[in-house]
Amino acid sequence: MAIPVVDPDRYDQQLEAKRERIVRDFSRFAPPALEVYPSPPSHYRQRCEFRIWHEGDDLFYAMFEIQESEEDTENPKKKKKTVIRLDDYPVASRQINDLMPRLLDAIRDNDPLRRRLFQVEFLTTLSGEALVTLIYHRQLDEAWEAEARRLQERLGVMIIGRARKQRWVLERDHVWERLEVEGREFVYQQVENSFTQPNAQICRSMLAWARDVTRDSESADLVELYCGNGNFTVALAENFRRVLATEISRTSVASARQNLAANGIDNVTVGRMSAEEFAAALKGEKGGRRVAEWALDDYSFSTVLVDPPRAGLDDASCRQLSGYSRIVYISCNPETLASNLERLTETHRITRFALFDQFPWTHHCECGVLLERRD
Repeated sequence: MAIPVVDPDRYDQQLEAKRERIVRDFSRFAPPALEVYPSPPSHYRQRCEFRIWHEGDDLFYAMFEIQESEEDTENPKKKKKTVIRLDDYPVASRQINDLMPRLLDAIRDNDPLRRRLFQVEFLTTLSGEALVTLIYHRQLDEAWEAEARRLQERLGVMIIGRARKQRWVLERDHVWERLEVEGREFVYQQVENSFTQPNAQICRSMLAWARDVTRDSESADLVELYCGNGNFTVALAENFRRVLATEISRTSVASARQNLAANGIDNVTVGRMSAEEFAAALKGEKGGRRVAEWALDDYSFSTVLVDPPRAGLDDASCRQLSGYSRIVYISCNPETLASNLERLTETHRITRFALFDQFPWTHHCECGVLLERRD
C-alpha cells in the first residue's frame, strides 16, 4: 500500500480529480448531477492500525509500502516491502495523533508491555472515547495486566490485549460514537476488531443523504442487506413503517440490536442471514424457525438498501434487487458498482448519485446511488 501524502492546500484539487473520474466512468448511465460530499482534508480517520517496529532500545510505529521489485529479473512480480516510520499520522484523528507518542513513551522502558509487542490498533470517536488494542507474539500474564491497567489510567483510554487464543478486555470491548445528523443525535456501539465507518464526518454525510432519498416512505417497509452494526438502519428507521435488516456476522448482528435499543427504535427486526439466503427466503425456497418468525408476508417492501463488500453483488442478488420499486446502493468500489448498474439499469433509472470522499489522498471513492423502477 502507499502511505497517503496529506496536503490540505491541495484537497480541492484531489477531490475534483475524483469527481471528474466518477462523472466520466458513469456517464454511460446518464445519471443526474453528481452530489459531492467532501471530507475534512486531514485527521479524518477514527480508527487506524500500526505495526510496532523494534530497533535496539527504540521502537516506533510503522507501515509498509509494497512495490514490485525491479531488481529480481528471475521473478519480476516479486514484491518489495519497505518499512516506513511514522512519528505521527495526519490521516488519523487528532486524538490518535495525541495518543501515539504518549503510548510509546509509556511502554518503551516497560518490559511487560513492550516485550514482543507486534501491533497497535486505535479506535476513537468524535465524542472523545478511545480504545487501544495491543497485540503480542507471546502469551499475556498477570504482570501484563497490572501494567496495562496503569497505562489505561495514565492515558485515559480503554485497553484490550490480544495474543494467540487470548483476548484480555480490561474495561469494555467497544466505544460509543455519537453522530449528529439533521439535528438529531444517533448513538452507535462500535466494537473492537469489527467493521465501522472509519471517517465519521463522511458517515454523517452518508446518513443524511440516505435519509433524504428515502423520505415519504412511512406507509411502506425497508429491507436492508449487509446491515453491519446498524449504521444506516438506525438513521433510516423513522422513514419507514417497518424495517427488516440482515447481516451474516454474529458480532455485527448483536451490535446492531444493541444500537437499536440504545436509540429507542422498535420498528426494526435484525436477522442473522446472508443476502443469498434471504433472497431464497423471499422466494419461499428457504424455511426454518427464523424465517417463520419474520412473517415475511406481513411486510410491504418498497425499498431495499444494500451496502455490499468491495466485490459488489452477484447476478442473483442483482435480480433480487430488481424486484423492488426503489434501490439505495451504497458502494465502496466504483468498479463493481458500475458492473452491477449494467444489470440494475435494465429495470431502474438513476435518480440520485453521490460521491463521498471517505478516503482522501487515495484513489478510493464511496458512492451512493438511488435507483427507481422505470415503470
